[in-house]
Amino acid sequence: MASQLPPFKHFNVTFPQEYVAHVETNRADKMNSFFEAMWVELRTIIDTLSRLPTVRAIVFSGAGDRAFTTGLDVKAASQGILGPSSTTDAARAASQMRRVIADFQDCVSSLERCEKPVIVVMHGYSFGLAIDLSTAADIRVCARDTKFSVKEVDIGIAADVGTLSRLPKVVGNYGWVKEVCLTARVFGAEEALRVGFVNSVLDTKKQAVDKAIELASLIASKSPVAVQGTKELLDFSRDHPVQDGLRYTGVWNGAATQTKDVTSAILSGLEKRAPTFEKL
Repeated sequence: MASQLPPFKHFNVTFPQEYVAHVETNRADKMNSFFEAMWVELRTIIDTLSRLPTVRAIVFSGAGDRAFTTGLDVKAASQGILGPSSTTDAARAASQMRRVIADFQDCVSSLERCEKPVIVVMHGYSFGLAIDLSTAADIRVCARDTKFSVKEVDIGIAADVGTLSRLPKVVGNYGWVKEVCLTARVFGAEEALRVGFVNSVLDTKKQAVDKAIELASLIASKSPVAVQGTKELLDFSRDHPVQDGLRYTGVWNGAATQTKDVTSAILSGLEKRAPTFEKL
């Protein structure tokens, strides 16, 4: 499977189980902080894995013991996207920044639009961009030492690449969301679990990664037609009225239920054996 991928500079991509890809941010010496080339490369990786028939679920984590990511590399950004504009005209400067933000948003959104479920593993410092990335994913697990913060107000901006749009839908507690976004206060793993931000808390980073791979392997054992359809329909229904979700589900399954996977799943259950499904 690795032979089907080009080399990547800022991320490690491995395949710990059949049909499972593990993407790891590889910048531990800088607390896995991101600069522009990194989020562009991450989009390339996720888009590639989304189309790869040998991948059915993705785990995303950060290298090292200190941080999943501390967010934007502010020093690099001050020399790039947050630095002086190439124009003194305010409208043109704003137009340039809107394009940058839209591209950054699209890179983060690659996790959400990925056809395959994405499980994020957080540990240590998980600030700013960590929340953007994790809310764009499908499942979140973390280590007990994780420290979270929606950090953007501390650097003078409103979070602009996903957190403010997605976190309220993930957690469902608007007052809590406003509190952590307006104060940038640090909160821990147990609070994240209590409000529903993370699915589970493990004692160590290794245990959290192992848990994510276990979940990904379980997902990968299911029909890829059913799994991809379920992710698509859940995400659509989250953002649309119930009747629209029901109508879209009917149209989607009108085609998807014609798959041979339905017969394979039913027969394997009756025969008490593990089903096998063709690549998609």
